Amino acid sequence: MTRLLIALLTLLTLTAPAGALQLIVWDREMNIKLGSGESSGGRMTVRLVDDYDGPVVVLFAPSEDERARGAFGGLKSRYTGTLNDGQLLLEGGVSLARLLTPFKLSVGLQRAGQPVSLPGLRNTGNPNK
Repeated sequence: MTRLLIALLTLLTLTAPAGALQLIVWDREMNIKLGSGESSGGRMTVRLVDDYDGPVVVLFAPSEDERARGAFGGLKSRYTGTLNDGQLLLEGGVSLARLLTPFKLSVGLQRAGQPVSLPGLRNTGNPNK
């Protein structure tokens, strides 16, 4: 699990454009991608599926430039939370907007289509619905 997390964060970091903070929302087992987001300017645009209810893992990856400047100091790379009816709440009932406010990022939500599963991983569907 730790290797997978490190590999995913490395991949996010390598593909991030300059000055961007990226996030990915996964189901608890990290088999199904439920959403993603990227910052641009002072806004984090997040796309989430709306047909999933249950626990999630949220991964954050700042770009190399942002990491070097320490722009997101205090932001952990991994949070747990829940996604219900397209509403993402992190551990302790904190919204994504509230978490990112100290970093001067506003949040814009977009609805995505169906969950995306990675090739080679089993697709379990949604046992929580």
